[in-house]
Amino acid sequence: MKSVKFILGLAAATCLAFTAPVFAQTKSRAHADAHKQLLASNASAKEQIKLIDQSAFIDLIDEPEPEIDIYTEGWNSKSVNPFKPADVPNTAIIDVTKYVMPHMGKVTSNYGYRAKFGRMHKGIDIGVKMNDTIRAAFDGKVRLTNYEARGYGNYVIIRHPNGLETVYGHLNKHLVKPDQVVKAGDPIGLGGNTGRSTGPHLHFETRYMGYAINPSAIFDFVNHTTHTDTYTFSKSTYTQPRNFAPSRELAKAEKGANPYTSGEERSVYTVKKGDTLSSIAKAYGLSTTRLRNLNNLSATDPIKIGQSLKLK
Repeated sequence: MKSVKFILGLAAATCLAFTAPVFAQTKSRAHADAHKQLLASNASAKEQIKLIDQSAFIDLIDEPEPEIDIYTEGWNSKSVNPFKPADVPNTAIIDVTKYVMPHMGKVTSNYGYRAKFGRMHKGIDIGVKMNDTIRAAFDGKVRLTNYEARGYGNYVIIRHPNGLETVYGHLNKHLVKPDQVVKAGDPIGLGGNTGRSTGPHLHFETRYMGYAINPSAIFDFVNHTTHTDTYTFSKSTYTQPRNFAPSRELAKAEKGANPYTSGEERSVYTVKKGDTLSSIAKAYGLSTTRLRNLNNLSATDPIKIGQSLKLK
């Protein structure tokens, strides 16, 4: 009887020896799976918190920097023109709204070829007093500040989201640094007489992918505004100014779109504010000399508002 109990006890012990590890492994695996699920849940929660924090941070940014893709080609170049002509499109429409005049002074020298120096003047000069505030013409980011003894003197170049770069030369002092984001109207320098300059003035350029556009094609410097909300860049016309002064447009309207075919050419024109002898002559297809001769004017005789001029 004792031997039978011994045999039964041994069998039970043997069975437990085999089943206990299996039970323990099953319990351990279930615990591990639960642990993994907990870790995954925690990780997901952390990622959600990160996304919430990031979203909240982005919402706090009222004025983000301009899109970074415009600050690529030639950005680190020390050259005023870092672009390759082959990469420049033949035409492009440029948004020139949200502008600020860089300075309210009068134009002292226009864009164009200077026979005296045998070179192109690729911007316009605006009269300033020493240390007058010079302002950014559009929103953008400063690409370069530099000094050129035989040219621009102290100058600043700003790249704008509309595709333009503006250049501000002969400054007495820079007020910005490269890679600094600026808004239209922000002070970027103080007017001066540095570099190749004979007196205090601002040399102001408007460039599209290196092409120095005539600033007077974009800005009306007399009335301190832009001619239109957009400017159409063209490789064939970028050097030409535009003039939308009311007096000139009125003259065109009065004479008809084509004076040689309209049959309604006027014989007399009344001088209006903003007119010059040359602008009137050009509007009516005359030379300045011819207009003077028709009206018995010498080269030094001024014209006055309200004065009647013969046109034929």
